[in-house]
Amino acid sequence: MSIQPAVTVIEEWDSIDTPPPPAISAVTVDPGTTALLLMDFLASVCTSKRPRAERAVPALKAFLDAARAHKMLVVHTSTGHGANDGSDLAEALRPIAGERVYKARFDKFHGNDLEAFLRGRGVGTVIATGTSANGCLLGTTAGAVLRGFRAIVPVDGMPAATAYQEQFVAWQIANAPGLRENATLTRLDLIGFKS
Repeated sequence: MSIQPAVTVIEEWDSIDTPPPPAISAVTVDPGTTALLLMDFLASVCTSKRPRAERAVPALKAFLDAARAHKMLVVHTSTGHGANDGSDLAEALRPIAGERVYKARFDKFHGNDLEAFLRGRGVGTVIATGTSANGCLLGTTAGAVLRGFRAIVPVDGMPAATAYQEQFVAWQIANAPGLRENATLTRLDLIGFKS
């Protein structure tokens, strides 16, 4: 007896329609209870070799400056092979004195004290930015939500190697159970700060 192959998404791939883009929302955050996560913006990635990441840096830098001006907690991450001090990160986004750097892969909460560090400073919301969208950004956003944090994800702060990867992640955050209730898609210019 032979088993007939099932029709899978692979066979249907070319016939699948792209869903409409998810809504993005303006948000206002309390800098005292919100942390900005800048994940894996490596100097070697934010170059013309990865133009989507390179193009994201100026807007991220402007938002980082605003977050610092509002005394928001800023946390940087590097890949598991990255530098401990953030010296491997894009120059415009490198940490300043007092900003922590974590090394982890995929879910930046895994295997370290990031959750305790944020909770110890009264943080209940994270603004998740990172490259690549379908790696650390999605993994850490899910990790944050699973740990009880609210997540804000600016679509212009999650550059990936391809537009499709960003599209998939934006759709997943807006539609996946657990994420859709506890994560908000926005843009960097739509994030305001409470006084």
